Amino acid sequence: MPAPAHSAANYLSALQSLMPRGRIWPREPDATMTAVLSGLTPVYERQNARANALLVDAFPATAYELLPEWESTLGLPDPCAGASPTLAARRAQVVARLTGLGGQSVAYMIAYAANLGYAITITQFAPARVGQSRVGMPLNGPAWAHAWRVNSPLNTVRQSRVGSAAAGEPLASWGNAVLQCELGEIAPAHTTIIFAYT
Repeated sequence: MPAPAHSAANYLSALQSLMPRGRIWPREPDATMTAVLSGLTPVYERQNARANALLVDAFPATAYELLPEWESTLGLPDPCAGASPTLAARRAQVVARLTGLGGQSVAYMIAYAANLGYAITITQFAPARVGQSRVGMPLNGPAWAHAWRVNSPLNTVRQSRVGSAAAGEPLASWGNAVLQCELGEIAPAHTTIIFAYT
């Protein structure tokens, strides 16, 4: 359902319909009372437009004017996003931080990366053990029990889209710096992440 958009003429009509009846309350277009009310109605039209914008900004995935407030609530922007992140990247980072409830599973890490806008897979490793390892498998030492590899495209390209980009932003952006930084922040402290790009 679209947000209600009322014009100054709509507000003028509403105000005139609320006035008492009688000769001293004229409703003609050239009446002084109509001119006075017409001076007030643009304010109501602007307030209506601002209220509609607030409905959009109330959700971080579509926020524009309130995005800095969302970011400051979550400790953003941080060095992960780089010097001048795009509007879409900033929104994705806010959404990822808000929806990230915490976890250490592979599924959680993949979902967190997806909220950031990256499609990844994760490879887990295990140390070589007699009876479990086969010929041709890597001879991993005990430290490999705490290593995991993030497999991602070499450059995840994000195309700008109408409605989700601001004026002056590039038409496309790429790179995996945000992915590496964000996963490094939420990774369990005892693990080692290896990033592999194809």
